[in-house]
Amino acid sequence: MLPSQEASKLYHDNYMRNSRAIGVLWAIFTICFAIINVVVFIQPYWIGDSVSTPKPGYFGLFHYCVGNEGSLKEFTCRGSFADFRSIPSGAFKAASFFVLLSMVLILGCITCFALFFFCNTATVYKICAWMQLLAALCLVLGCMIFPDGWDSETVRDMCGEKTGKYSLGDCSVRWAYILAIIGILNALILSFLAFVLGNRQNDLLHEELKTENKDFVGTARI
Repeated sequence: MLPSQEASKLYHDNYMRNSRAIGVLWAIFTICFAIINVVVFIQPYWIGDSVSTPKPGYFGLFHYCVGNEGSLKEFTCRGSFADFRSIPSGAFKAASFFVLLSMVLILGCITCFALFFFCNTATVYKICAWMQLLAALCLVLGCMIFPDGWDSETVRDMCGEKTGKYSLGDCSVRWAYILAIIGILNALILSFLAFVLGNRQNDLLHEELKTENKDFVGTARI
């Protein structure tokens, strides 16, 4: 084996080991992001009451529960994604749609993992990167649109008269909203990493082709 071939093989082996390790971590965190996406879509804890709110309760993207004044145990729960009319605000409906779309995209990305066995690795990474980027964008839109619905009558009844668009009044942000923001950062990092991995796969392929061509020319001259 020629020295250039030995060097190329050593580089290739080292890169493949590192690439597989990073790829496995990327896949694991992609699955974690999918779980986050499902949780923030389903859980009705985007905003909630505080000690100074007229009524106890909490709101999600489409499902919400509001208690009676003076009662901490009795809640009336409404809202279903299957019945858009039960969602109290048009902004909540739009936010629900975008978060659902984000969830579908990231689940589709996970489904694309099977393509690693059949297609070019770089191509699959780039497909997943675009899907993750779009999922992050949809989640950003959901998080930005959701506060536009805080001026709805149902939210104002729970959070007080000071409540308005992008102003929570006496209510507070709950953990699902914060988790959605964390999910956005997660998706952006994963998308960037997938683009890097995909480009590195292409670079490695080009380097291998150049090495093979040089070795072929050198052998032909001999």
